[in-house]
Formats: sequence, structure tokens, C-alpha cells
Amino acid sequence: MNPRSVLTLLGPFLALMIVYSIFGLLDARFFSPVVTMNILTQTVIVGTAAIGMTLIIISGGIDLSVGSMVALSGVFCAWLVRQGLDPLAVFAATIAFSALCGACNGGLSVGLKLLPFIVTLGTMQMFRGLAKVTTQGTPINLPPQITAWKPWMQGAGVPHGVWLMLLLVVFFSWMLRYTRFGRHIVAVGSNEQTAILCGLPVSRIKILVYTIGGAMAGLSAMMNMAKSSQGDPTTAMGMELDVIAAVVIGGASLSGGVGSVLGALVGALLMTTIRSGCSMMQIPSAWTEVITGAIIVVAVIIDRIRHKKA
Repeated sequence: MNPRSVLTLLGPFLALMIVYSIFGLLDARFFSPVVTMNILTQTVIVGTAAIGMTLIIISGGIDLSVGSMVALSGVFCAWLVRQGLDPLAVFAATIAFSALCGACNGGLSVGLKLLPFIVTLGTMQMFRGLAKVTTQGTPINLPPQITAWKPWMQGAGVPHGVWLMLLLVVFFSWMLRYTRFGRHIVAVGSNEQTAILCGLPVSRIKILVYTIGGAMAGLSAMMNMAKSSQGDPTTAMGMELDVIAAVVIGGASLSGGVGSVLGALVGALLMTTIRSGCSMMQIPSAWTEVITGAIIVVAVIIDRIRHKKA
């Protein structure tokens, strides 16, 4: 990792430590293992989706449909569970389904040569609408006797979902840095025309990146279902903004070519810490939204300044 990348990651990490310390000084309970574990668990849903979004943004794209994809995949997953399928089959089918949704985003953007912003704005409405139509707007609750999913986001100790998120961060960080596919993603985002002239299969890379982004949204949907014990078509409203903000706060550039999976995790942790701290301080939810929105604006401004300097 070059010095510039270290500095880019160090900024969000320092911000996370400062915010965490401030809330801890205001209320000592914030430093307790229970609250810390709660923050980690709450980060899993946004953090897992942010991994896929990091790859998409590094490649020069954007995906506004991730929240709706989480809702649709969650409904699909809960329906499979109610059919009595084996958890492993449910896991594989949900990942495949959400990956297909992501591939549709990539295929439409590449095939029709449309801006990803426009395509995913449309699929955001489509996926959310499908989730509501198939469930008639009502959540699909998991049967009480089914407990196989609870350890992923509930129970004593570190939930399985936290370990899975950390493993995915390590894997995709390694992939971006040490594999040819990872370097190709960065090359496409840095300068697509140059990548084409160099003979890179740009269209295939973009579709595959959106497919991975969809698969990560599917994992996030399963973690969300495990946490709430239901597939809710109205869940994850506005989650796309949290996911994109986490990636940008973590040092990714909306212009593409720059980003870090570890940075996205730090960004997601920062946003979760702020929300948890505001909740413990009994700060009204409206002010929490103001603070979160301000952080997003500041992150985008920093991204613009960093891009101009580059």
C-alpha cells in the first residue's frame, strides 16, 4: 500500500476513533463490550453491501438499486426458508438470485450504453416494486421453530455475520491488490478508453463487477433477514445512500479508479457509531439524520478536493 493510500485510509480511521471516544466520554457505557458488539453487528448489513459497492465505484460505476435489491433478495430468501429448504440451498439460491439482479444492472448499462445512474435508478423502483407485489406489501415471517439463521446476527458471542464480513473484507482487499482482475477493475475506473486500447475486456469486467455487487447485496439481505427474522419488502429504504456514503467516506472516488474495501468498512463503522451514539444520548432521530447527511456532504467535498489535486 502506497503512502497516499495509507493517508486516505488513516483519515476515516482517525475520525472513527475520535467519534467513538467522544461518545464514550459522554457515556461510559459506550465503551462496554455489549455496545461495541452491537455496533459491529449493526455494521454487517451496510458493510457487506459496501464491499460490492466499492468494486462498482472503483470501476467507475454506481448502483442506486442496492437497497431495493436487499429488500427483494430478503423476501426471496424468507420465502425459500418457509418452503423448508436446507439452509445451504437457501444460501446458494439467494446469492444466485441477487447476483442475477446485479448482472441485469451491469448488462443494461453496458449493452444499452446507458449511464449506470439512470439504469440503477430505474431498477431501484423495479426491484422494490417486485418485492411489494410478490408479498402484497406484507413481510414474510420465519417460522418460530426455525433457528438455524439466528446465530448469524443474534445470540451470545460474536455473530457469524461479523466474521463473514471481516473475511470478505480480507479477501476482496487481497483480490484488488494482488490479482489481475483486481488491477483490471482499477484500470477501467481510472481511464476506460485507455483500458479498451490496452485490450482489456471492459464490458465483461463491468458486468462481472455488478454481478459481484449483487451477490454482496444478497449476503446483506440474508443477514438482514437473520436479524429481523423476516423478509420485509419495505426494509432497507434509503440504504443505498448509507452504502455509497460508507464507500466514499472510506476514501473511494466517485470518479472511479480509487477505493479501498477496508476503507469502506471503516466508513460503515463510522456511520453506525454515530447512529448508535446519538441513540444512546437520546438525540432526536431527525438530528441524527442531519448529522449523517452532513457527513455525506463533507465526504463528497473531500472527494472532489482530492480529485482536483490528483
